[in-house]
Amino acid sequence: MSDLGFYALRLALVVAVLGVGAGVYGGLTRRPEWGEVARRAVLIHAALVATAIGTLFYCFATLDFSLEYVAAHAARSMAVPYRMAAVWGGQAGSLLLWAFMLAAYSVAAVLVNRRQTTLLPWVCAVLLGNGAFFLVLLDFVTNPFDKLPAGQLLSDGQGLNPLLQHPVMMIHPIVLYTGLTGFVVPFAFGVAALATGELGSAWLRTTRRWTLWAWLFLSIGILLGGRWAYEVLGWGGYWAWDPVENASFMPWLAGTAYLHSVMVQEKRDMLKTWNLVLIGLTYVLCLFGTMLTRSGLVQSVHAFAQTEIFGVLFLGYVLSSAALYFGLVIWRRPALRAQNRLESVLSREAGFVLNNWLFMGLLAIVFWGTLYPKLSEWLVEREILLGPGWFTNVAAFVALPLLFLTGVGPLIAWRRATPASLRRQLRIPAAAGLSAGAVLALATRDHFEPIATVVWALGAFVTTTVTQEYVRAIRARMRHGEGPLTALVTLFQKNSRRYGGYVVHIGVVFLFVGFAGSALNEERLETLSPGDAVEMNGYRLEYRTAHAIPAQHYGGAVARIALYQNGVPRATLTPEKRMYWLEQQPASIPAVWSTLNEDLYVILTAIEADGAATLKIRRNPLVSWVWLGGFTFVLGTTLVMWPHPERGRTPGA
Repeated sequence: MSDLGFYALRLALVVAVLGVGAGVYGGLTRRPEWGEVARRAVLIHAALVATAIGTLFYCFATLDFSLEYVAAHAARSMAVPYRMAAVWGGQAGSLLLWAFMLAAYSVAAVLVNRRQTTLLPWVCAVLLGNGAFFLVLLDFVTNPFDKLPAGQLLSDGQGLNPLLQHPVMMIHPIVLYTGLTGFVVPFAFGVAALATGELGSAWLRTTRRWTLWAWLFLSIGILLGGRWAYEVLGWGGYWAWDPVENASFMPWLAGTAYLHSVMVQEKRDMLKTWNLVLIGLTYVLCLFGTMLTRSGLVQSVHAFAQTEIFGVLFLGYVLSSAALYFGLVIWRRPALRAQNRLESVLSREAGFVLNNWLFMGLLAIVFWGTLYPKLSEWLVEREILLGPGWFTNVAAFVALPLLFLTGVGPLIAWRRATPASLRRQLRIPAAAGLSAGAVLALATRDHFEPIATVVWALGAFVTTTVTQEYVRAIRARMRHGEGPLTALVTLFQKNSRRYGGYVVHIGVVFLFVGFAGSALNEERLETLSPGDAVEMNGYRLEYRTAHAIPAQHYGGAVARIALYQNGVPRATLTPEKRMYWLEQQPASIPAVWSTLNEDLYVILTAIEADGAATLKIRRNPLVSWVWLGGFTFVLGTTLVMWPHPERGRTPGA
């Protein structure tokens, strides 16, 4: 079976290269039969890559320790679900997963758009070209089907990194890769539009849902990663501005900017060049982030180590892709000039432009902070790290104006708005924001945090603007005889993009509310003997006992802590301190008591010989709003993507 996977990867590379040639030739000569050859190459290439990853799954299921990759990431003590998740737990498997997701998107794209005879040959060439690069890495640099020498065969493997043996990590890589690889479809259509000169809005309409789909899954992947970090790593947070976190966040920022600016092109036929630049930048950043975490360029708890040749090849491919794409943009620049111009700085178009520049500013901050340690090492021969505090403080100067624009944008008219009309629409939201800020400042006066208070005030402002828009639209429909609930449903049916987008904005507000809550975090370190108790902000934690963990592949201790809130029993918390024997890797598994207002986060740091336990107790206010915001964010994006009939001008829409 392993030989089947090995040769499937080799043959897939051959098919991909031939398909690239057929696609380019068909695109240049506009001969449809060669475009059909390229399309069939996409299907055959996908079938071969699917065969390879299916074979690798089989090898993990049967524990084929003759394969070096299986021996390094599987073990007999692992449960079957985690054994299957170990397929993408290492370098080779994660690249094969990327190649498979890329192939799956390629098949879907060419089947859905098979009547796009002009663009499709170029689309096939780009999709297969990307697939070919990853197959080069898999075939010649890090092949998952490489076999161990006969003298090195063992009866058991090393097993998956214990920190990755968590339910979230069974789906997080798949979801994240669904997002990252999904941007290849709009990227391929962008290249096709530039190559053929078909530079209108047709390619945008073709790829809008593909882009939203990729962006949605990238968003979910980032949220799942934060949840995993919060539950498993035992440091009390969900985002540390780690290079791997930033690697997925940077394309998300560029993609978000694109989804906003593309509306200007659709509405006013402006920003053609900028939209092409943004979609190209988004996918190049997807490639760059993948290279960043697999080349050894940056150090991270999540990163994969690799040889120097791997980093050189990957960096070369990223730079070549960027040069080819942006070279095409420059070549077509004269044909991309917009007929319409920005008529007023007080217009929705201007708001979108400012929104985009703020996103680019935030992207520049994250990019600089991520690479600064390596740049400092090259320039001054000393690695200088920029910690989470630097990222958070600098990013706040860009993030707060973005949150403000989230509320102002829907109130500004296209083309030109008058100051008087804008003041009239902002009157109620501004009053709500100022009132909320004043009340919250008084409520937190003992631990006053200016930035957090501004965030909460802006959150109230944005929520009020969105509510105001819904109320006006529902009233407009009610004047035509509809009830309130019917009117709301009709709004989503007639204009899901607009009103689903407002739900996304509410999700963003919830996320910012949760982020700002971290300014009020409290932490205590206590050593308690059995029967001792500690009180914190209305909570009482009584340490009862600790006992050894009866597990096969790790040992350690679990503590039992009775939790009371205002004298009422709430829960029994069981934080764990583990040591994974095979890897000699310690881990702290926290116990978390969650409410909408705050989380109580308890970490067992040590157990003494006399039975005393050292506990790190954190109070994390409003952290549940992050997960609530993520859910609302996903709901809103789903509403935006929901199919709806073409609409005309209807009341309230």
